[in-house]
Amino acid sequence: MSGEIALAVIGGTGVYRLAALQDVETHEVDTRFGAPSGPVRIGRLGERRVAFLARHGEGHSVPPHRINYRANLAALKQLGAARVLALNTVGGITERFGPRVLACPDQIIDYTWGRIPTICEEPGEEVLHVDFGDPYTPRLRGDVLAAAAAVGADVVDGGCYGATQGPRLETRAEIARMRRDGCDLVGMTGMPEAALARELGLDYACLAIVANWAAGCGDGLEITMPEVLANVEAASAALPELIGALAHG
Repeated sequence: MSGEIALAVIGGTGVYRLAALQDVETHEVDTRFGAPSGPVRIGRLGERRVAFLARHGEGHSVPPHRINYRANLAALKQLGAARVLALNTVGGITERFGPRVLACPDQIIDYTWGRIPTICEEPGEEVLHVDFGDPYTPRLRGDVLAAAAAVGADVVDGGCYGATQGPRLETRAEIARMRRDGCDLVGMTGMPEAALARELGLDYACLAIVANWAAGCGDGLEITMPEVLANVEAASAALPELIGALAHG
């Protein structure tokens, strides 16, 4: 299979492959930052080549704080990707972001710690001071929303993603603080991925899949993994058409 990669997709919890991909090729990639979370699968959606990488590994074996975010993005760039759609499974904090909602956030707050946050880490690397006022590429965000409209998928435009350390879920007090800070969504993998994409010169947008209410929000019930995975599956039903439209846009 030849031709440029129209879109790269990074899958989060519950999204470990793109079943709609055809004529799939598997690429084991090594980067200057080490190995990514797993193989990159490249196939066709219609007439466009699309790459897919499972952020946690295809067997969900890599916890959020151990993901080699730099290698994941570098691998996609090495294979020729210029646009990256990040699928992030999240909890909802504010009223618009209940379970099974899809959202395309426009802001992020980083609560993580101890992760390598930059490609400028190694001695001798050029120090980059990238503009990060808009953490998601506005043009690509617009394309995501246009693709959603084209296929009739409901996607909330905007919202602030709060990135926490994980792998544990948050306390009610932590979520209350995040709400006061202005967060609408909570997840564990939004940073440093978004900032690294900016440093690497990749267009990057997030499509957040709301799997549950965050602690103390919504119905207030205990969060269970079967519930999370069922909600991700239901919310993901629109993804093949949406991703196909985005790749062709």
